[in-house]
Amino acid sequence: MLAPKRVKWRKVMKGSSRGLAHVGSEVSFGNFGLMALECGWLTSRQIEAARISMTRKMKRDARVWIRIFPQKPVTKKPLETRMGKGKGPPDHWVAVVQPGTMMYEIQSDEPQVAIKALGDAAYKLPIKCKVISRGEIL
Repeated sequence: MLAPKRVKWRKVMKGSSRGLAHVGSEVSFGNFGLMALECGWLTSRQIEAARISMTRKMKRDARVWIRIFPQKPVTKKPLETRMGKGKGPPDHWVAVVQPGTMMYEIQSDEPQVAIKALGDAAYKLPIKCKVISRGEIL
């Protein structure tokens, strides 16, 4: 699982995920990319599941870049705990995704296989996504 090695603050506030992504919204490394069309949180498990499905479809014929990283801790209180007594301990890590964020990129010689692999990765994620080629503008 992806997680930061060390953080400045152990617990953070929820924050807001409104607005569009400006940084990291273009295909920079590969030929094709998977772009988020809505905002949300992606856990490290979801990011890893999408990566595994992509690499299995590609059969190690292509290069894959993960452009998002889970650096926000989400806390959770134990089950059957009464209200109060402070914030719970960190439970898992999430990546905050805004519309327009490029999440994954693939460099491949076979475009049909790359598009199919990114479609399989999008199926694993809880937000709407779109496959974008290099130079394509939304």
